[in-house]
Amino acid sequence: MRNGNKVHRIPTSSEPAAAPVRNRGRVDIIRQTAHRGGKTVTVVKGFVGVGPAELKELGRTLQKACGAGGTVKDGRIEIQGEHREVVAGILKNGGFRPVLAGG
Repeated sequence: MRNGNKVHRIPTSSEPAAAPVRNRGRVDIIRQTAHRGGKTVTVVKGFVGVGPAELKELGRTLQKACGAGGTVKDGRIEIQGEHREVVAGILKNGGFRPVLAGG
């Protein structure tokens, strides 16, 4: 179907369903304020079998979804602000098993 200059593909019922998301393990989502001048940071840690490049890309995705800055260091992702629920939803869709921890 054409709409202006864009071509939109219409899915048919004969196409195979998307592959189920595999279990990629448990990750902990923690809210921290210690040693940060009172500012809240959402920390995701406990990634197993995830390479540095994939971790960096996942960090970028989380930053965009939360509309906040952040960093990836020492095998964990830090997002500025309180975004545990948003981060948990994205990680769950990515095949991880997020666990909310901390106050």
